Parts: sequence; structure tokens; C-alpha cells
Amino acid sequence: MIQHLLANYEEAAAIILFAVGFSTLLFHRNLIKKLIGMNIMDTGTFLLLASMGYIRGRKAPIVENGVREVSAYINPVPAGLVLTGIVVSVSVTAIMLSLSVRLYKRYHTLDLDDIYVLSKHEKEDR
Repeated sequence: MIQHLLANYEEAAAIILFAVGFSTLLFHRNLIKKLIGMNIMDTGTFLLLASMGYIRGRKAPIVENGVREVSAYINPVPAGLVLTGIVVSVSVTAIMLSLSVRLYKRYHTLDLDDIYVLSKHEKEDR
């Protein structure tokens, strides 16, 4: 078991990162902490995709010295998925930060429970 874990340390680290991010997302009430947890989860996912796409002994898919055999290169699709995911993650983070700023300006807190209670009181006052 330990030897298998040490041989696949990238996957183990990815799973640990995902679990830490998911637990942060679940158990914290602060919006910024939730956003950090989501980014940690994203990092674990990207690490897993990148580690699964890499094959030891193979090179990047750039033809060198006329070698055109498929077995000499790694698959570029996982790397493309990771890059696309990073772009999406940065965009979602920016939107969530801007929404957090707007919520803070309106309710003067980033605690989700407080925001929920204050929004209920606001609706009742109308």
C-alpha cells in the first residue's frame, strides 16, 4: 500500500488538495475562505489531470529528428484541458471576488449566515 502510494505521489497530493479545498468550501461561512477552498479544489483537479496525462519516458508532442511515432510522445489533450481550466478558474475567481465586494458594501459582512439573515430582514421591511 505504501509503495503504491509513493509511486503515485502526484495523484495522492491531488486527492489531498481536493479534499482540503472541499472541506474548506463546506465548513467555512466566510465567502473569501470559500473562494480559497474552491481554488484549492481547482488546483487538485489540475494536478490530477496533468499527472494522468504525463507518461515517463515520452516527450512533448513536438516532432524532433523526424520521429513521428505516436508512442514517442505524450497526449497533449490533458495539458490543453488544464490550461483551459485555469483560464476558467481565474475568470470565476474574479467574478466571485467582485460579487463578494458588492455583498460586503451592501451588508458590511462576508459571513453567509449573516448575509442571509440581513437579506430576509431587508425583504420584510419592504
